[in-house]
Amino acid sequence: MSVSTVAEIQEAIERLSATDRAALTAWVESQEEPAMSEREEAALLASLKKAERELESGQGVAIEEVRTRVANWATR
Repeated sequence: MSVSTVAEIQEAIERLSATDRAALTAWVESQEEPAMSEREEAALLASLKKAERELESGQGVAIEEVRTRVANWATR
């Protein structure tokens, strides 16, 4: 069976079992470009590690203060 148009592919997908459809979905998602570049991801992870160190050393902001600040930003 050969499928070459979008309509044929859609029809073939409709005939897949739930397991095969899930496998196809996982494969399609794996083909997508990452939401951020490797450099951006590395920078994000470094920032998170820095924040973790700051929190562990007592340099963090209390959650109540964060909520107040966010509420103030949201009303601007």
